[in-house]
Parts: sequence; structure tokens; C-alpha cells
Amino acid sequence: MSKETSKFDRRAVLQGIGSTAVTAPFVMRSALAQGAGDIVIGASQPITGVFSFAGAAMNNGLGDFVQWKNANGGVGGRKLRYVSEDSGFKLDQGVTIFKKIMAAEKPNFFYGDSTQWVKAVAQDVISSNSVMTSSTSLASVVADATAMPQHIVPGPTYPRLHEILMEHIAKSSAGAATKPKIAYVYSDTEFGSDGIPAGRERAKKLGLQIVEEIVTKQSGIDVTPEVAKLRRSKPDIVIFQGFILAPMPEFVRQMKEAGLEPQIMGTAWGLSKPAYDALGALGVKLTGISQYRYGHETDSPMINNMREYLAKNRPEIKEISMFYISAWLSGMMFAEVADRCIKAGKPLELPHMKAALETMKDWDTGGIVGTKVDASGHQIPVGRMYSYDAVKKTMEPASDWIKV
Repeated sequence: MSKETSKFDRRAVLQGIGSTAVTAPFVMRSALAQGAGDIVIGASQPITGVFSFAGAAMNNGLGDFVQWKNANGGVGGRKLRYVSEDSGFKLDQGVTIFKKIMAAEKPNFFYGDSTQWVKAVAQDVISSNSVMTSSTSLASVVADATAMPQHIVPGPTYPRLHEILMEHIAKSSAGAATKPKIAYVYSDTEFGSDGIPAGRERAKKLGLQIVEEIVTKQSGIDVTPEVAKLRRSKPDIVIFQGFILAPMPEFVRQMKEAGLEPQIMGTAWGLSKPAYDALGALGVKLTGISQYRYGHETDSPMINNMREYLAKNRPEIKEISMFYISAWLSGMMFAEVADRCIKAGKPLELPHMKAALETMKDWDTGGIVGTKVDASGHQIPVGRMYSYDAVKKTMEPASDWIKV
């Protein structure tokens, strides 16, 4: 991701095509809503800090979508404009950026860097009556169309992902003499724990046995005592949740030393390139549920558009990360909501934008998700099983698209 990081100012990024001036803070909000200006997307991105590898890709993904969309006619005859600053993945800094951009740019949409950010700004967003938000967060708490009417989750929530994963495990083990024993290893964060109760409940309904649950910190831990628990419970499948890389490789290395070789599974961000590369180097075939096609796949017209755009504008970037795809998809959802409001003759105000989102019941993501999706519940409850291919060194499809 370091090459991506070098493409922009670490303090602030202003991206967009066709804008002739920055909208003054004194412009009436109603005038903007009726079409006298650009459609503005603000963002608080973790361009530096512990998640900079993801933030760089997210920032590029959303900014690049804006430029690609403008080059292809914009939205309802209007241009998109992207205004982003670096949050450093610090909540107070992210909230400050939100307030600054809200005051100066009057955005119609806003993209944040975490579940905590979404929750922190939610009441201000709802009170403004003028903004919809999105982020990489797949937490169930931000997919509540009643409590969080302003928010869009660009994928299935963590609970949905784990339900899909259990459905796949049950289907793939049908007819076996014994059903596989499953262990959960997850971090003590919302990212780690949010999906576990739903996975546990779906496993119970399907007759699957969860023999161990281990909760750890995200980093800086000694996994030896936890591996000892796994050695005693002897799971056939270990599902990691709430980690992007560490401590998964160390768990796998010590399990191998202990004579354990369970199937290693995960979901969403835990199936990104850092994880499958590191586990692949240990001879492990990572498997799990992804919410999108991968960037190397060629059967998605929209991912092909990303690839063509990057080849022309950022040729040094060779890998389209999941974070890039997710942010691009959020931009697509923002644009679709705006387009539906404009076509209906409605101002870009929260009740109309929410209503527009809830008409997206048969929406085509351009193949990012390999089936038309129902986004009316403020999320996209679809996923697909992928498995690591040691020859290609990529994640390859291992199931059809699964809805829950």
C-alpha cells in the first residue's frame, strides 16, 4: 500500500473533476439540494496510522470512483466532488474532520473510517437532515434503518457473514459420517465479536458443534495458552474473526507444531491479501466468506473499470485491494441514491435519500457482487465462499453467491 500512500497529501486530499470552485459555506443548503452545485462527498480517512494500508486504498477507491463517474457523465447532469482529510484512525480527529467539512463544504454524503466514527457523528448527521454516510464498517449496529437511517453498509454485516459461513459449512459437510467440530478465535473488539452470536445460533440450528471459543487482543499477545486449548478441543475448522493479519500466522504456526492442521476460515477483511499471503507461506489454504469479488477477477464489468482506470492513472498499483473495492462501492451507492432523488425531483435531504436507498431492491453492482442485490435494508446481505489457490497465489471462488 505504500505506493498508494505516496499518491496524495497526508494532511488533506481534494479530488474531483469538473469543479470550477469550492462551494462557499454561505451557499444556501436548499440551493445545493435543488442542483445549483456539485454533489459533494466528504471523507475522514485513516491515511496514516495503524490502518494506513487500508486507508490509502479506501481514499483512492472513493476518490477514483468520483473521477471515473464524472468522466462518464456524473449524476443527473451534476458533477461529484470529493473532499477528504486524514484521520490517522483517531476518533477525535475523525469527528473534527467531519465537523470541519460539514461547515465548509456542505456535503451530501460522508465516508468515515470506523464503527465508532459512525456512532459518534450519527446524531449530528441525522439532525442536519442533509447527509447520508457510509464506511468500511460491517457492524450490525450501523445497519439499523430505524436507529441509523442515515447510514449505508456496503456489504453484509458481520452477523450475516457468519450465518452465510455456517450455511456453507453445513452444506459442504452434508452426508459426512460426522459433522466438523468448529472453534472460534476472535478479537475483543466489535470487529471481532459482533458476528459471533449469530454464527453460534446458526450453527446450533444446523446441528454444527462449536467446541471452543477463544477471545484475544488484536495484537501483542502470547498465543501459546490459547493454542493449548485448541490442542485439547481438536477442532476440524478454526474460524478467525476480528483480525486482518496478526496474530493469525502465529496461531497457525503453533498449531502445526502441536500436530493440529484444521481448516482455517475467516470473513471479509480477514481474507485480504496480507492474511492469505502470510498463511499461504505457511502452507495453509485460507478459506472464507467474502462480500465482494476479488480485484484480480475479470468477470465483473465494474472491477474491470477499476483496473482500466488504475492502469491509466495509477500504473504503479498492481493489486486492487478489498478496501479499494469497498470504498468505490460506497461511492456507487451514494451516486445511485443521488440519481434516484434527482430523477424523482426530490432534494438531497435525508428522508428522500433514505427512501431512495430503500427502493434499491434489485440493484446491479456491476458484478462487484455477482448477483443483483437488495440494499433496501441499508446493507447487502450476500457473500461468496473463496479459497486460497497456492499455484495462482490468489483467492478463488469456492461457491455460488449465498443470500441470508
